[in-house]
Amino acid sequence: MKTSNLKNYTLSKLYCNIFGHHYDISKKVTQHVKEYTCTCCKKQMTTNGNGRLTELTTVFEDINSVLEYMHKRRSIRLNQKLAS
Repeated sequence: MKTSNLKNYTLSKLYCNIFGHHYDISKKVTQHVKEYTCTCCKKQMTTNGNGRLTELTTVFEDINSVLEYMHKRRSIRLNQKLAS
């Protein structure tokens, strides 16, 4: 990492430590499950089974991808049923 990038990273991380994170929705998995990214430090979070924010790990990424796949398949099947 360059020193300027390192300084920007530490300043943005310090900003988030003092004022808190500012999360924006980066991906909608379903209506209730979303993935968030902090605009300052790029920290990624997701909602867990209880609806609380949890750090986005590889386990949660896998869970979200399977959940998104199941949700899309179900909505396609429901739309086909309604069209018939």
